Amino acid sequence: MDLTLLGQLLLNGLIVGTLYGVVGMCFVLIYKASQVVNFAQGEFLLIGAWVCWFFLTKYQVPFFIGFLLTLAFMAAFGVLLQVVVLRPLIGEPIISVIMVTIGLSIVFQAAMKWGFGVYAQAFPQIFEKQSFSLFGLQVKTAYGLSLAVSVVIMAGFAYFFKYTRYGLAMRATAYNQQAAQSLGISIKHVFALAWAISAMVSTVAGVVVALVNGVSSALSAFGIKVFPAVILGGLDSVIGAVVGGLIVGLLENFAHYIDSQFLNWGNMYEVAPFYVLILILMIKPYGLFGTKDIERV
Repeated sequence: MDLTLLGQLLLNGLIVGTLYGVVGMCFVLIYKASQVVNFAQGEFLLIGAWVCWFFLTKYQVPFFIGFLLTLAFMAAFGVLLQVVVLRPLIGEPIISVIMVTIGLSIVFQAAMKWGFGVYAQAFPQIFEKQSFSLFGLQVKTAYGLSLAVSVVIMAGFAYFFKYTRYGLAMRATAYNQQAAQSLGISIKHVFALAWAISAMVSTVAGVVVALVNGVSSALSAFGIKVFPAVILGGLDSVIGAVVGGLIVGLLENFAHYIDSQFLNWGNMYEVAPFYVLILILMIKPYGLFGTKDIERV
């Protein structure tokens, strides 16, 4: 057994798992606010990464400034998307809204290919050192930074929901939209804020992954890989999204280790999370931290 390889893969899984958790919180945020599963979440990562790449390569702005401009753009984009496309669907069957998000995913994919091409593009070099050593293991500098940023984002989510006015409004809306509206909470503003935050936070993950692997349409698949983590943790649980992301990240890399060292099947990295997802949902249908929906007839 190559324990060094195992340690390296588990460390990578921990770091990638935090990114899964961050994107998973965006899934949960939109679902809790509007009861909609956003299947275009992966495209938020892709759009954010392309926009940041455009600022850095077209206008040669410093990375920090380009990143802040990208976050501002994505916040406005999320609000515009909610107001123009999704707000008119309020009151419609949930399946109709979900189908719209799937359609948006296809449209965004096509638009990014038309605007930026189909070939992967590398980000300009941001860091002097591309990797560093941690306990004898090599860590990409971008991933190391993402781990710290992800922890800050998670702490920010916890503070936002517990102590801020808009966070409390969002929690009230998630619990009962009609009751929240009767108390003077603007449901439309809550929905728009949820989509804006989701777009911004997804952009952080998109830029981090693009710094390591480059920007291409394959980046949008990150959203699909996060979905098992969200279901695993519980679709309406922010904590569950974080835990589910860490589980999936570690599980992917552990499965890769077992496959490379013993099984040699060649696809365990991709399918292992879905196997575990099925097993856990057979035992806990609402996920590890999801709220049970009890109906009495």
